[in-house]
Parts: sequence; structure tokens; C-alpha cells
Amino acid sequence: MKNESISVINRLLLLPDISFFLFGPRGTGKSTWLKQVLPDAVYFDLLDSALYRELAQYPDRLEPMIGNPVKSNWVIIDEIQKVPVLLDEVHRLIETKKLRFALCGSSARKLRKGGVNLLGGRAITINLESFVFNELDKLFKLDHSIKWGTLPLIQFNTRESADILDAYVNTYIKEEIKEEGIIRSLPPFLRFLEIAGLMNGQIINSLNISREASIPRSTVDVYFSILQDSLLGHFLPAYKPKLKVREQTHPKFYWFDPGIARAAAKLLFEPIDRIWAGISLETLIYHELRVYNQARNKHRQIYYYRTQDGVEIDFVIETRKQTQSSLPEVVCIEVKSTDKWHNIYEKPLHSMIQSNKIKVKHAFCVYKGDRAYYYNNLTVLPVTEFLEWLYQDKIF
Repeated sequence: MKNESISVINRLLLLPDISFFLFGPRGTGKSTWLKQVLPDAVYFDLLDSALYRELAQYPDRLEPMIGNPVKSNWVIIDEIQKVPVLLDEVHRLIETKKLRFALCGSSARKLRKGGVNLLGGRAITINLESFVFNELDKLFKLDHSIKWGTLPLIQFNTRESADILDAYVNTYIKEEIKEEGIIRSLPPFLRFLEIAGLMNGQIINSLNISREASIPRSTVDVYFSILQDSLLGHFLPAYKPKLKVREQTHPKFYWFDPGIARAAAKLLFEPIDRIWAGISLETLIYHELRVYNQARNKHRQIYYYRTQDGVEIDFVIETRKQTQSSLPEVVCIEVKSTDKWHNIYEKPLHSMIQSNKIKVKHAFCVYKGDRAYYYNNLTVLPVTEFLEWLYQDKIF
């Protein structure tokens, strides 16, 4: 069912004052946002085949195409990764004409791979991903977001969620990977893609994945780097405070959106079981933490923590690094896909709180129930209340 009110959703992302690269997975609303915040900018869409061919062959024609903007000194170039050589002209026009550029694309990999001019610090980089709780506000539906994610296309067309996600993986991701030009054969990547979907929220062991997908371990690393560079997924590193226990060192991998993870795993048309629902909720919370961290310019490192004997905390946010005179300070978050809270869920958090080698500023438990519980240094919150606290700057 189409919801017309979604078209006026305000994004958390703020327009920079200087030129910038805007990256993010396809379908997250990058072009829409740019047109909303820069309505008077000169706009170039390199998906226009005629424009693409002309500028790829004659990049110096960019300046006469821009002309002398009357209303704004902003220029938008959409799909910049298709013609990386344009960045030399962009660089020159920033310096000589004092123009500001919004350079949009789904991945910086192709730009870096070509060794092209990345504007030498004259442009910052920002990312745009799926909707978050604070953007959707009253439109946010927890169960729907866990099952299908928060891509704008899904919010526009809730009844077609499965078909949209299936098409996203089977057309966009495949086409995007083909454009990278580093995969000689698509079938091995597709085997990897399904395994990576099933591994969402899990500790990554490249050797095991290489066996499952029948590809070299080095290829597994390359494939994951493609997903990272396209912002389709993110590694969550392990926190290693060295608390005199054997701690996990391998990272976890989370897809940027729980619906995309489900599509990659080929589970769109299967019922969601309890374990998958739990990991999807973790994926959703991690997405919210990452977007908030960037939008508020917190620049905090987010980890997970796990010991060899099974003590695990879903998210550890380092709010102060260790110095010679002070212990590191962290905020700990445990996520449970349950409607009822049991005190046993708090055990890993209490274990961390009681350590004398780290200061836990506060610990939060997040669950799907509707009652909050407040203790001295531990707070149990329903998901929506936790997300409200997050955007009120009460978490970190």
C-alpha cells in the first residue's frame, strides 16, 4: 500500500557547507534528498546515456554545460563513479569558479580503484542509508521493520515488500557487482552472497565461508570488501579490553538493512523463526546506532564483546579511550527479541560492570516488551523507548 506522506519525510543528514561526496546503497533516497536540499542546483545525471557518453569522452565540456548559475553555486553530479575522470574538472572548478559540488554514488570503490583525483580534501564524505526511527516517527512499525527493513521503497509499497527486496538483490546487487569489473564469474559470487546473507550478525570466519562457497579464502575477503565499499554491509569489530579472559577477536558482519539480509539469504518467502527475528532486531539496532553516530558527529567506535566461554554483549560503545590516568569508558547494550524480560539476560552486562579494568558509564537492555525497568547502572527499555532515548542523546 502506497503511503504518500513518506515523500515528505525529513532525513537526519545535514547539508554540508562545502563540496561533498554522498555515498550509500541504491534505493536509499540519495538523489531525492539532494533535490530536496539543493532545489536550485545545476543537476547532471550520469544514468542519462547521452550525457554519460559525452562527458566520458569530453570531460572538459562540464564547465560550459554548467554555465553561470544564477540562483546557486551548487552543482549535483549523480552517479559520479561512472565517469571518474570528471573529478579533475570538478577540482579545477572548485578552485577557479568557487563552485560547490555534491557528488553522488553508490560506491567509492571504482573511484579509488582508478587512482583518480579525490579532490585532495576539498570535499568531505557523507553517507545515506535506509530510514531510521527518528525519520519515520509515527510511521515506524517495529515488526514490519524487523521482517522487511526500512528502505524507502519498502515504506512506499508495503504490500510488495518481498518482491521489491527480491528484485533489489537479483538486479541491483548483481548489476552493481558486474560494474566493479573484478569478478570474472558471477556464480561464485552468488554462492557467497547467499552464505553472507545467512551469516548476518554472525562472527565471520573466512576459511569456513570459503569452504561453503567453494571459493579461495582471498576471494571471500575481496567479496566482503565489495559489500563494505558499496555500504551494503558493515563489519562490527570485537572489543578486546583484556579482562584476563580469552576474548573473541574475529569481527561480526551485519548487512545495512535486515530486509536486504533476508533477501540475500533467500528467505523472503519463508516464515521468520525466533533466531532470525533476533538477529534482524540486532541488525536494526546496529543500523540506528551507526546512523545516529554519524548524524550527531559522535565519532564513537562501536564494538561487540564475547569471551570464549560464551559471555556476550551485543554492542559496546567506547565513549572515552583509555589514558595513562583513566580507565576506558563504555556504554553497553544487550538486545533481546522477547516480549518478556528475565533477569538472566542481564548477566553479561553485570559481568562487565563489575570489572575493575573498565568503567561502564551505563548499560542498557533492549527488548520487545512494553515495560521499562530502572536499576542503578542498568536500564531495561522497550525498543521504541530506547530509540527515543537514542535520538534524545540519552544513550551516548
